[in-house]
Amino acid sequence: MSTRPRVLLADDCPDIVVAVSRLLALDCEIVGTVPAGSALLETAQRLRPDVVVLDLNLPRVNSLEVCREITHAHPETRVIIFTAGADPNAAQAFLKAGASAFVSKEAAMELLSTITRICGSGG
Repeated sequence: MSTRPRVLLADDCPDIVVAVSRLLALDCEIVGTVPAGSALLETAQRLRPDVVVLDLNLPRVNSLEVCREITHAHPETRVIIFTAGADPNAAQAFLKAGASAFVSKEAAMELLSTITRICGSGG
């Protein structure tokens, strides 16, 4: 990929947003952050990110439904579920809903390699 992946972060914890932004800053362009689900779909539509990093438990939204809606409306946008829990059933449900990956917050360093992998040469 000739340009850095454009990433939209959706997480209600400011500390997580800051940490993930710092982690990704050299290799990705953070195009925006969303602290609650109510603005996520509109923000994704407006910003057209390559990747949405979506907190599994984002307030005021069903994250599974948002994942479905984003991947349906914007099939070129990859969704990575970023969560503190490691529920294999939830991971399976999100992957079926169109998510490209499921990354644990405890293994945050995997996030960059996952973005690089899914955005690869084809974007």
